[in-house]
Amino acid sequence: MPPRKDPDASANVPSFYGAELRYKRELAGLTLEQLAEGSFRGVPFLSQIERGERRMPLDLARHVDNVLKTDGFFKRRCEDARKARQSGHAEYFTDVAEMEQHAETIEDWAPMIVPGLLQTAPYTRVIVRAAMPRASDEEVEEKVSARRARAALFDAENPPKFWAILDESLIRRPVLPGEQMAELLEHIAQVVRTTHSLLQIVPQTSAVHPFMMGTTRIMTFADAPPVVYTEALHSGQLIDYPPLVKQYRESYDLLRAAALPPEVTLAMIEAAAEEYRHGKPRN
Repeated sequence: MPPRKDPDASANVPSFYGAELRYKRELAGLTLEQLAEGSFRGVPFLSQIERGERRMPLDLARHVDNVLKTDGFFKRRCEDARKARQSGHAEYFTDVAEMEQHAETIEDWAPMIVPGLLQTAPYTRVIVRAAMPRASDEEVEEKVSARRARAALFDAENPPKFWAILDESLIRRPVLPGEQMAELLEHIAQVVRTTHSLLQIVPQTSAVHPFMMGTTRIMTFADAPPVVYTEALHSGQLIDYPPLVKQYRESYDLLRAAALPPEVTLAMIEAAAEEYRHGKPRN
C-alpha cells in the first residue's frame, strides 16, 4: 500500500481545517467510518474534507464538534472558511471551483451560457453585467478574472478530461459585437483542439431532447465518488446522492446521443465565427 499523502495545511483554509480534522480524529482513535456514523454524510465526503478538497458544511461541523469534543472549533471554522471563499466566485460555486481542480473528468451541459472554462473576458463581462446590473466595475472585473483563472487547470500535469455539450442557440445569439463573437467562437474551438477536449452541439432542429432543463455539470474523481452540480440564476446545488447522480449520468449520456458529432460541431462553430467576422451571422 502506498504511503498516505497528508494535505498541505498551508495551502488554503479548507486544507488547514482538513488537516486539523484528521489530527483530531486520529487523536480520538476514530476511523472515518466511526466519525461519519450519525452524520448523514458518507465516508468519501469526509475523506475529501480531510484532504482539503471540500469545505465542511455547518451540519457536519456540529456533528464533528460533538463527537470529537472540540468545543465548537469546527463550527467556528465554517465562518472562517466563508470569509476566505475564493474571490470572484458566487458562494454557491466555490466548492465546485475547488473540486474541478481535482477532477478526473468534467462534463458540462450548457443550454443558456457558454461554460466558464470556454469563455473569453468580453463574454464573461457582458454576462456578469447582465446578471448584476448594479455591480461596480471592480466587482465585475473580479468575477471576470476569477473565471478566466479557472482555465489554468488545463495547464496542470494531469488536467481533467473535458466534455461539453452546448445548445446551438449559444453560437447563434449575438450577445457581443460581431468581431467579439467571432473571437469567442474561435477561442472555444482553439481550447477544444489544444486540450483534446470534446464538444458537441444540440441543434436547434431538436424540438425536444433528454435534458431540457438547467445548466448541469458532472465531475468524476480518481479517489472519490462522482458528483453533479446544477445551477440556476442565483443558486447552485451540489449533488452526491448516488441514485440521483446515476440518473443525471443517464440523462447526459442520452443527450450526447442526441447531439451532433464533435467534428461536425467544430466545423459549425468555425463557420459561425467566419460569419460573425464578415457581418453575416445566420440565425
